[in-house]
Amino acid sequence: MGRHPFGMLLLAHSLQPGLGGIARVARLMARVLMEEFAPESGTLQGLTLGDSSAPSDIAFPIRPSGGSRFRFLWDAMRAARSSQRFVYDACHLAQLHRFPFFRNKPFLAFIHGIEIWEDAKPGYVRSAHRATMLLANSHFTREKAERIHGGFSRARVCWLATESDEAPAPHPPADGPPEVLIVGRLAEERYKGHRLLISDWARVNSAVPGAILRIVGSGPDLPALRDLASHSPAASQIVFEGFVPDAKVEACYARATAFAMPSRGEGFGLVYIEAMRHGLPIIASCHDAAPEVVLDGRTGYIVDQDQPGQVAERLIALLRDRDAARSTGEAGRQRWAEHFRFSSFRQRFRPLLREFLDS
Repeated sequence: MGRHPFGMLLLAHSLQPGLGGIARVARLMARVLMEEFAPESGTLQGLTLGDSSAPSDIAFPIRPSGGSRFRFLWDAMRAARSSQRFVYDACHLAQLHRFPFFRNKPFLAFIHGIEIWEDAKPGYVRSAHRATMLLANSHFTREKAERIHGGFSRARVCWLATESDEAPAPHPPADGPPEVLIVGRLAEERYKGHRLLISDWARVNSAVPGAILRIVGSGPDLPALRDLASHSPAASQIVFEGFVPDAKVEACYARATAFAMPSRGEGFGLVYIEAMRHGLPIIASCHDAAPEVVLDGRTGYIVDQDQPGQVAERLIALLRDRDAARSTGEAGRQRWAEHFRFSSFRQRFRPLLREFLDS
C-alpha cells in the first residue's frame, strides 16, 4: 500500500517469539504496518530495547539496542529525524515522549493490564495519558485503568489474536490419562492460578485417577511451586515442564484434554485464544478479562476463585466426559476462527492505525 509518505518508527521491547505476550503484540502490529507502509519505501523502521534481531518475516529494518536504555534513547533520537509517527508496543517504552525531542510528535501506544493497574509506575500512567491514540487490549483493561487512575475512557479497545489464521491439523484423541495444561510465566505476583490448581489436584486426581496437571513455564516462583506440589498426595501427577520453546509447546496443547488458568490478573489472555485454536475447553476466572474471551458454558467455564472447590468441580466434569470436553473445545475453536485469528486483528487494528496516521 505505502500510501503514507512520512516516516513511521515501531518501538518494542522485543519482536522475538518466546519472549512473552507484549512481544507478540509487537509482531502483530509490525505485520499490519508492513501492509500499510511498503517496506522497500524506507519509510518504516523499528527499534527494540532487547539484543535480538527480528523474525525473518519482519521485512523492514530493525535495530536492537542490546538491552541498553541509553542506547535505545540514542537510537530513537537518531531514528526520529526521519520519523514523524511512533508506535509503541506498551506505555513503558512510550516514556520516551517525555523528552523534548519527541514531545510534539504523535504516538500510538498499547496498554495491556497489570502494568497500568494498581501498582502502575507514575511514568507509565503519564505516558499513556500523553498518547495521541491509546489502545487497550480489552474492555476490562480499559475500565479497570479508568477506575484506578482516570483518563483512560478514551482508549480504543483492540482485541489481540494469534499470529496464524490456520488451526493445527486435527489430532486423534490422546491415549492414556486425561491432561490439564497451564501455560504461563511463574511470576512473583502469583496471580495466574498455579497454586489453586496444585492445591485442588489431589481432589481432581481422586475423582479422575491418573489425571495429569502439566505446568509449562518458568520464572522466579518455580521453586516454591515445586515445593508446594511435592507435598500434594497427587505429587506424581503434577508435571513441571519448565520453559518450552514455542515450536515445542504445540505438542503440549495437542495432548491436553483441557486448558486451565484461573487467573486474577489477565488483561486479555493470549494463552486462552491459543488453547481455543487447538480446540481445548478452558477454565478461566471471573476476576479479570477472561469473560471477554471465554464464553461461560460454551467454550469453557468461568470460575470464581473465592468459591472453594469450584475449579476442581469444573475440571472433574470435563475430564470425566471427554465427548463434552471435545464439543466445548470445538466451540472454542469456532470462536477463535471468528474473532481471534491474525486476520481478525488486522481488521480491528488497521482502521485505528489509519485514523492515527491521518491525525
